[in-house]
Amino acid sequence: MASLDSHVLMKIVSFFLYTLLVTSVSSETKCLNFQSIISFGDSITDTGNLIALSTPNELPESAFLPYGETFFHHPTGRYSDGRLIIDFIAEVLGLPHVPPFYGSKNGNFEKGVNFAVGGATALECSVLEERGISCPPKNKSLGVQLTNFKESLRSLCGSPSDCIDMIGNALILIGEIGGNDYNYPFFGHKNIEEVKELVPLVISTISSTITELVDMGGKTFLVPGDFPLGCSVIYLTLYQTSNKEAYDPQTGCLTWLNEFSEYHNEQLQAELNRLRKLYPYVNIIYGDYYNALLRLIQEPAKFGLMNNPLPVCCGLGGRYNYTFGVKCGLKGVECCNDPSKYVNWDGIHMTEAAYKWIAEGLLKGPYATPPFDWSCLSSEIKDKESLDT
Repeated sequence: MASLDSHVLMKIVSFFLYTLLVTSVSSETKCLNFQSIISFGDSITDTGNLIALSTPNELPESAFLPYGETFFHHPTGRYSDGRLIIDFIAEVLGLPHVPPFYGSKNGNFEKGVNFAVGGATALECSVLEERGISCPPKNKSLGVQLTNFKESLRSLCGSPSDCIDMIGNALILIGEIGGNDYNYPFFGHKNIEEVKELVPLVISTISSTITELVDMGGKTFLVPGDFPLGCSVIYLTLYQTSNKEAYDPQTGCLTWLNEFSEYHNEQLQAELNRLRKLYPYVNIIYGDYYNALLRLIQEPAKFGLMNNPLPVCCGLGGRYNYTFGVKCGLKGVECCNDPSKYVNWDGIHMTEAAYKWIAEGLLKGPYATPPFDWSCLSSEIKDKESLDT
């Protein structure tokens, strides 16, 4: 009996010590004064990679005005009139805008590096093509981006110990990614059940990427969910219908597509919860892009936006100032006079104004789970009103 009591006592002590260790490590990793940003994703986060990967004869529309006109006053490869969510995050952290990796062999990546590429998918092209889904010829999938990151570590940080420090002290942004895995089949009018079959594959790919980066020393991750696809003008145009019941009466968005986005986001959050239990010493933050954007469409006047928030700023024709296949940046495609009043920029991407409000919702709440802990930041950075400029 005495030996049993000792055995039980040892178990209790061991559990207590383990809990103490996890709590200690968790409090350390939750509150970090980030030294850099490491980013992966698609056009929502691309700060110039797709341009660098393109030949002069096949430059994307983001290489031409009016892209970049609001803040940078020239095209930078960002798919917006100005800054992106990642730019606002960098500003609040007191870091420079994150430079693109591709085409910048001699770039300064000490404060951040961005592997996100416009048009990128989470899944490899072979997986999509097996299902009859077309994929960009030069797609930089999430796996390719991660491989390129690992291959470049020596040039980015030098010694193994320096690399562990760099990764551990970075805010690692995983996405938004996966949107194009759904866009390509939806653009081809694949039925929703076929597209739903991709969701667990996309989630698994995101999860395995996080796991690899945790093994490399990653401590803090921001993992955004999908936007409300039913509010995207390209879909509102492509799937326009006379059936009023297909639309949300409050927003005018396509209900079935928004429900699909919610399904993806629910599955992603469930997987992130699993990872948090597996890695209690790692801070994995879910970015609720869905609701952070949806509120702008539900109450546009509250954010200084025009009362009809769905039409695009840069486009041509149709109910939403958009024609499928007619891209912003081409000759003859008109741009609005004041992008700060618009949510939608070019039919797929948002304006700098919308991205600013989304970033504020993430950084200041309530659209990050768990919330960001800014207690470690210097007072100079905490007092900085970057999002108000």
